[in-house]
Amino acid sequence: MTAKKVVFMFSGQGSQYFQMGQALFAQDAVFRDWMLRLDAIVRDCSGHSVIEALYAPERSKADNFTRMMLTHPAIFMVEYSLAQSLIHANVLPDITLGASLGSFAAAAVAGFVSVEDAATAVIRQATVIEACCEPGGMIAILASPRMYEEDFLRQHSELAGVNFASHFVVSSKLQQLDEIEKGLRERAITYQRLPVSFAFHSQWIERAREAHEPFMQAVQYQSGRLPLMCCERAELVTSLPNDYFWRIARNAIRFNDAVVQMERRGTYRYVDVGPAGTLATFLKYSLLPTSESTMHSVLTPYGNDLKNRTTLLASIKT
Repeated sequence: MTAKKVVFMFSGQGSQYFQMGQALFAQDAVFRDWMLRLDAIVRDCSGHSVIEALYAPERSKADNFTRMMLTHPAIFMVEYSLAQSLIHANVLPDITLGASLGSFAAAAVAGFVSVEDAATAVIRQATVIEACCEPGGMIAILASPRMYEEDFLRQHSELAGVNFASHFVVSSKLQQLDEIEKGLRERAITYQRLPVSFAFHSQWIERAREAHEPFMQAVQYQSGRLPLMCCERAELVTSLPNDYFWRIARNAIRFNDAVVQMERRGTYRYVDVGPAGTLATFLKYSLLPTSESTMHSVLTPYGNDLKNRTTLLASIKT
């Protein structure tokens, strides 16, 4: 029997929370070493220590964590550090998959950019979006994406992503979010406002495009060691365009389409290296019942991170 190829999946904004990865930071030397190395890069760029904020003892997982100058690098740091910890434990990816902000870590692990360039780009993207864009938000909706054609959504938001057949996300200006949620409640539709401060994947971050371009031109792109499944294009890529990191923030996330493309190629062991196991959850509803692919997550807001890691390592060996 041919071993399943391993796919590392990297999620984006909305998957973060205080204390994410704390158990690994305390007990996994590889994870901790990479977190400290990346924190030094972030501190040089921004003057802030992500680790000090992320693992502050007075902060709980339930606290609001939306300041992008912290959440952007925090997600990147945790994802990249977890990926390196798993690689050190001989869980070796054959493909990386990046959704939105997760594309920075996916590209770095796959070898398209250096980790230093990726970390710096994450900080600079956060800087220009905070400086240039008006406040906004995103709402995840548990319904068919066809609902987006209804006026109360289409006229006040943009379709930001489709995660599976009955789950999509819209982005809008801050003042429109309450009205959208009112319409969803009237229709008895389950929804969740995501913990983000801007309307990613929509026209409302266009003001940052011009300021975004100069620093991205300084990123040194390379030939990747691994193919990367791009959720903006829903295809495997072996080279990145110069505007790649703008496109993954501006354009819609096509996670469901990306999974369909992957499954047409074979069966996989999907490993969610994001902070919350978000993509593994989406995958559960994206895969066909006949699929022989499997999914795994390590970090969740509910704990058991060390146990989840041990379970994953054991499954890889079997």
